[in-house]
Amino acid sequence: MATEKATLSRGLRPRHIRFIALGSAIGTGLFYGSSESIRAAGPAVLLAYLIGGAAVFLVLRSLGEMAVRAPCAGSFGEYATKYLGPLAGFTTGWTYAFEMVIVCLADITALGLYMGFWFPGVPRWIWLLAAILIIGALNLFSVKAFGELEFWLSLVKIIAIGAMIIGGAALLFFGIGHSGGHHVGIANLWNNGGFFPHGVHGFILSFAVVMFAFGGTEVIGVTAGEAEDPEKTIPSAVNSIPLRVVLFYVLTLAVLMSLNPWQEVGTSGSPFVEIFAGLGIKSAATVLNVVVIVAALSAINSDIFAAGRMMYGMAQRGQAPAAMRKLSRNGVPWMTVLIMIVALLVGVVLNYLMPEKIFLIISSIATFATVWVWLMILLSQLNARRKMSPEEAAALRYPAPLWPLAQIAATLFMVGVMVLLAFSGDTRIALVVGAVWLALLGGVYALWVRPRTATGPMPPQEGEEPGAPGEPGAPGARTPATETDTATEMDTEAEAVSGRRG
Repeated sequence: MATEKATLSRGLRPRHIRFIALGSAIGTGLFYGSSESIRAAGPAVLLAYLIGGAAVFLVLRSLGEMAVRAPCAGSFGEYATKYLGPLAGFTTGWTYAFEMVIVCLADITALGLYMGFWFPGVPRWIWLLAAILIIGALNLFSVKAFGELEFWLSLVKIIAIGAMIIGGAALLFFGIGHSGGHHVGIANLWNNGGFFPHGVHGFILSFAVVMFAFGGTEVIGVTAGEAEDPEKTIPSAVNSIPLRVVLFYVLTLAVLMSLNPWQEVGTSGSPFVEIFAGLGIKSAATVLNVVVIVAALSAINSDIFAAGRMMYGMAQRGQAPAAMRKLSRNGVPWMTVLIMIVALLVGVVLNYLMPEKIFLIISSIATFATVWVWLMILLSQLNARRKMSPEEAAALRYPAPLWPLAQIAATLFMVGVMVLLAFSGDTRIALVVGAVWLALLGGVYALWVRPRTATGPMPPQEGEEPGAPGEPGAPGARTPATETDTATEMDTEAEAVSGRRG
């Protein structure tokens, strides 16, 4: 399967980048996880999504600044290595891969619940196994094939959400006033215990689940390594974040909670499907079930891609086994894709053995991993700016706004989300798992990674071209022995990119 080709293929076009970002942001967190956040905060969850979305936008602007300046497959893992040190890069990269595995487990868990809408008697694990094998196989093709698949999957989601907003608004404005004894109308947003039915306490606690919904948006930075023109595509994708938050989260959930009292949102399936089924519109419920299944498949597709590229970048820096540097003839890191597939098969076992609360537990752990990665992105960008001369800062093609106040505020917000996980028995396990995970990574780094990277360049692996520019082990290539070496090379790469595109 391996070939002499030693670089990733730049086959992702602007529309691919935009829709990959959409695919990662619009998935299980919205179509299924929204029921958890609605129960925690009631209608006030709309405000929580606005605030959380603003914080994530600042994270992505910080990432965008670095990705446009120095696009690479390792993305924020490599930026953390440069600006925060090798240990920070190691923990960031592996925590992101861990996050993608956990998020995928949440996605396949939800997928099994969605299929139960049509086939309640079929064991959930059968659907999950089929989905993992099919999507995993598709990820082994060229990156262009992956981009096309994600484009169409995301397009289905966008059209469906738009249609749901329009259809829901039509139900509200054309006077379907009652269904099953429940009033239908915008007044549902404040009539059932008020806009803050659980007070400020419930509103604040909802962020632990709300932030899970935005997990995966940082894949925008990962795509820079395979984008045809990252200088244009990355800013375009990041700048669309505010509109997406308002349209796909706030408007969608506002319609949802206007059609049915927020207390009636259940967990036996997607709240989108349940509410339309409850209104007696079975055909709409069936179509929406197709859509949420597509959404889950799309999110799994994006997550396998992103985690694989992150592990490939870490292998280049000596922070992961050298076998993860192997590429197929199409320039796909096939070993990392296979590793993700095997990891996801664990989810099949968990869904066979674990109780129904598995989604909340998984989403909480994913929130910890996601917020940790976002913190590293913010801290990396803060340090990057501090090390720049005034001339270098002025020459940035996509500078993060309101530096450094906005980045400091976003950092404090993310720390607050971490603290929130400790205030609920269902989410507290995420802190325990997170602490154990980080301690494990610290031990692995001290005992294995640091001694190996200190010995010098890594030899080329089978399937890699000896001496390929930019590859570990090549003449003049990156030697992951010190932070200074990595920083010097990345600065040189950034200057070269600017020179080619200037």
